[in-house]
Amino acid sequence: MKITVLIMAGGRGERFWPKSRKNLPKQFLSLTDDGTTMIQNTINRVKPLVDVEDIYVVTNRDYKGLAMQQLPEIPEENILCEPVGRNTAPCVGLAAVHIKKKYDDALMIVLPSDHLIMYNAMFLSVLKDACELAEQGENLTTIGITPTYPETGYGYIKFDPDENVGRAYGVEQFVEKPDLATAQAYLQDESYLWNSGMFVWKVSTILKKIEDYMPDMYKGLSNIGEAIGTDSQEIVLEKEFENMQAESIDYGIMEKSDNIFVIPGTFGWDDVGSWLAVGRIRPTNEYGNAVSGNVITVETKNSIIEGSDKLIAAVGLDDVIIVDTDDALLVCKKSSAGDIKKVLENLKICNRREYI
Repeated sequence: MKITVLIMAGGRGERFWPKSRKNLPKQFLSLTDDGTTMIQNTINRVKPLVDVEDIYVVTNRDYKGLAMQQLPEIPEENILCEPVGRNTAPCVGLAAVHIKKKYDDALMIVLPSDHLIMYNAMFLSVLKDACELAEQGENLTTIGITPTYPETGYGYIKFDPDENVGRAYGVEQFVEKPDLATAQAYLQDESYLWNSGMFVWKVSTILKKIEDYMPDMYKGLSNIGEAIGTDSQEIVLEKEFENMQAESIDYGIMEKSDNIFVIPGTFGWDDVGSWLAVGRIRPTNEYGNAVSGNVITVETKNSIIEGSDKLIAAVGLDDVIIVDTDDALLVCKKSSAGDIKKVLENLKICNRREYI
């Protein structure tokens, strides 16, 4: 069966402020030493498995130019633009009706645009197994990450160790982000995986699930599908998408369905959710500092310092994040990295949108 890929690239990456901005969100930034952006890395990662003309990118309308600039090999008609953000379920549905229009049915790999994977051969091996399982019947396959520490910022997937098909296990439940004590218990239990937000299914399967569990959304998607390639395509997309309920694919479909399987992955995954990830993905010096740019440190340790040409001198600091850009400077404790989004909330309240 034909394999297609959907790259979800509509997010704003607010926890990576001040580098991630409304006009240049995180997925279009380079956070690694090779200079390639996160979405470019995501595309390159799946090229051994899928033809480039079968890769679809769903992004915000504002980012179409960025996507075309950074991904010139992707056909323009495969860059699908949401008129308004409606979370991941409408995003998946939009790509599904476009793929259905082209192929009637196909396998569909769904990937976020801004994750890091260190061991690509191992990742592709898991994807191939997921594709084989998804092709059978109406199976929904997801990829879970074997936890290495008690993370409170991820959702979890509990699987049944006694129900397995090859490397895949039956899913018992999806679990929301836990507190620290619960996350520590999950780590010891060994039947819990981090929810990576990566999925594999047939287009026919996911559209049937949307019809079953989200019938109003299915009607809107059907109308969009019928309009593809016609003069009214954009008008119908605008109207139907605006009326769709914002819903995640996890809550809308995965938590309600049966025939769900998860394959554990150990391929060096990081969701790069905040500046804390930089300390995990970049080399650190003997003091535990991840430093980029023109930086001098004195009695400073366990810190992330991101600059450019301007000299940054850090003295007597521990566990801090410093990010310098042309028009903004962020200084915060590592423990407060999750609160960076509150800066943007304050900027909106103060009508200082030039910094958003």
